[in-house]
Amino acid sequence: MKSATSFSRSGMSDWIVQRVSAVILAVYFVVVLGWIALQGDVTFENWSAFMGSTCMRIFGLLALASLAGHAWVGLWTITTDYLTVRQMGNKATFLRFLAQIGMGVLIFVYVVWGLKIFWGN
Repeated sequence: MKSATSFSRSGMSDWIVQRVSAVILAVYFVVVLGWIALQGDVTFENWSAFMGSTCMRIFGLLALASLAGHAWVGLWTITTDYLTVRQMGNKATFLRFLAQIGMGVLIFVYVVWGLKIFWGN
């Protein structure tokens, strides 16, 4: 059975998106924390130079896309597991759809905002 609001083709694809995006986010976190630890005195100038480099901008974009995919799959799974007719009554489908639309809009806003932060100015 294929859901119209699922992020990908199947449950296996969603599982892979979750795992790959988690690894990308973990590596990004380690790289940024490692840079901070090795840098010593972090100033605005050297932080801006580090985060403004093309490599980190691309890596940041990859991490942002991973965060969006990870969030969507996780929240979609939660809403389909817990916003059910058994749990919420007859309005469960409407509430689930409303929650998923709200989450989709919020994730989209965060991605646009992140793009502005990474690539703006």
